[in-house]
Amino acid sequence: MADATDQTFETDVVERSRELPVVVDFWAEWCGPCRQLGPVLEQAVAATDGAVELVKVDVDANPHVAARYRVQGIPAVKAFKDGRMVDEFTGAVPRVAVDSFLRGLLPSEADRLAALGDEESVRRALELQPNHPAARAALVRIESAGDPVLAPALEALDQGETERGLELLLSLLGDAGADLRDRIREVMVGVFTELGQDHPLAAKYRRRLASALY
Repeated sequence: MADATDQTFETDVVERSRELPVVVDFWAEWCGPCRQLGPVLEQAVAATDGAVELVKVDVDANPHVAARYRVQGIPAVKAFKDGRMVDEFTGAVPRVAVDSFLRGLLPSEADRLAALGDEESVRRALELQPNHPAARAALVRIESAGDPVLAPALEALDQGETERGLELLLSLLGDAGADLRDRIREVMVGVFTELGQDHPLAAKYRRRLASALY
C-alpha cells in the first residue's frame, strides 16, 4: 500500500495501472466510515497476492486529484486499469462487496486460457465463455494459419507489426465472402481487445472496420 498526492497520482496510479489494476482509497482523517473501510480494503487487496495494488489519497491534503475524479462523498474507492478509471463505489461496504469489486478487475479463467494461446487452452476458454473476443480471434488465427489469403496478415500480427496486419485484413474485406468476413472481423476484434479500447490503433481500425462492414 502506498500514498499518492496531487503531484504523484499520475505516476503512482494512472501509469502504474498500465501494469496491473490499481485501487485508490480516497479518505480523510476525520471520516469515521473511512476508518471502518480502510482495514477491510487492505485485507481484501492483500488477499489478491499482488494482483491488485492499493493506493490511498488523503482528500484534504490533495484537493486537486479529488476534484479531478469528482470525489464528493468519502470513502470513495476508484479502480484504474490500463491508464483509466474503470469502476468505483462509495461508502463503507462489507468485505463480500469489496471482494466482488476486486474480482471484476482481475482476468477471468477464460482470459487466462485465451492468453496462453495454444489450441487446447483457447477451446477451453470458449467453453467457459463462448463469445470471448480474444479466444475467438486466437482460434481463427490457429485455424487459418495455413490459409494463403489470411497468412500475410496473420504473420504480420504475429511479428508485432500490428498496424500492417490490420491494414492487410481490412484490404481483404472488399472481395471476401461471408465466412471470410466473419473470420477477419473476429481476428480484428481480438486485436482491439489485446490493444485496449483506448489505444489509438484500436480506435482507428474499429471505425474503419465498422465502416467496411456496415
